[in-house]
Amino acid sequence: MDNAAKAPILQTMNYDSDIAIVGGGLNGTAMALALVRSGLSVTLIDAASLPTRAAPDFDGRSYALALTSKRMLAALGLWDGLSENAQPMNQIKVTDGRINDGHAFLGLHFDAAELEEGPMGYMVEDRHLRHALLDAVEAEPNITHMSAARVVAQEVTTTAATLTLEDGKTVTARVIIGADGRQSGTAERAGISRTGWSYDQTALVCAIAHEKPHQGIAHQFFMPSGPLAILPLKGNRSSIVWSEKSDLAQQINGLSDEKYLQILRPRFGDFLGEISLAGARFTYPLNLTLANSVISDRLVLVGDAAHGMHPIAGQGLNAGLKDIAVLAQVMDEAKRRGEDIASPLVLERYAEWRSFDVATLAAATDVFNRLFSNDSSLLRLGRDLGMKAVNAMPNLRRGFMREAAGLTGELPALMR
Repeated sequence: MDNAAKAPILQTMNYDSDIAIVGGGLNGTAMALALVRSGLSVTLIDAASLPTRAAPDFDGRSYALALTSKRMLAALGLWDGLSENAQPMNQIKVTDGRINDGHAFLGLHFDAAELEEGPMGYMVEDRHLRHALLDAVEAEPNITHMSAARVVAQEVTTTAATLTLEDGKTVTARVIIGADGRQSGTAERAGISRTGWSYDQTALVCAIAHEKPHQGIAHQFFMPSGPLAILPLKGNRSSIVWSEKSDLAQQINGLSDEKYLQILRPRFGDFLGEISLAGARFTYPLNLTLANSVISDRLVLVGDAAHGMHPIAGQGLNAGLKDIAVLAQVMDEAKRRGEDIASPLVLERYAEWRSFDVATLAAATDVFNRLFSNDSSLLRLGRDLGMKAVNAMPNLRRGFMREAAGLTGELPALMR
């Protein structure tokens, strides 16, 4: 990145912080921690209250962190505290089938033993990752954390960006970063439009306890209505992300726990023995939504505010963390050169670095979902033959594994 066009030299002005981040979830907190490593000051504005964010109970939500995301958390000083609660994904098994098939046909098998770097990724519960990030934010003197604070307006001039909060307070910064999700108010207020569509699918999310050990194996079971992911957690527990047509998903979610399990069991199979719920149940609609630009004047989007994708590959949070690692590096390099980090030339470096990777991932998740979420006998035959072929070609199989681990493409320093 050192041969990039030279941005304007920083001009001195008084700001509340160098950076104002809108959104205090996982991406917002990670973004703040990545930026202060460069000596930048950050105001982190979260619409949710701190007690809500810091709730200690397990609520069923978990994340599949790619190997490179684990490296980033280690670089931020968080992994030592997370590692004892992180479950390595030693294998991934992909099956194509129908309800009541169980796991009758194994199409693809990825084994981490084939990668010299180690496990392809780790499963971490939301509560552990959220608490690690929040604790680090609260301990960092260069981060001002404003919770239960809602942004209602933003204004950008040639010299500053100003956010107005619901209570009338204002925050001035050199740059605004939107980390406020798929319905980003930051993007909307900047006039950034979005491209995308609904899949008419809804994800049913929960955690289960099961009788038999999972051996650190993640399962992706493709059914005509959508994929069912069974992802290993610490102990005899797994995280479930189960896609159904939206109307049916809402009906299922409205059932009692026992009736919910009665519908899940034939889809799940009996390979892990008896199952029971181990946490709350959630639903969220599945769609593709891409910001038509991830930058504007003194403004940048990261995470779901920039790109929301189908969870079929489990890469949503990993893509957001890569945004953060890239933007932190671009701003650090600009600061070292004495450039204005708010310059369009600096922000464009971030946009260019992420554009191909994001477009490729969005296209891949869209195509895979359309290819597998149907019951066409011709497509079933084609995809099953394709999975068998990949399984039989070690180099191609390792290529897919390296992609899942986040090891391909130009990696930012935090992920190397």
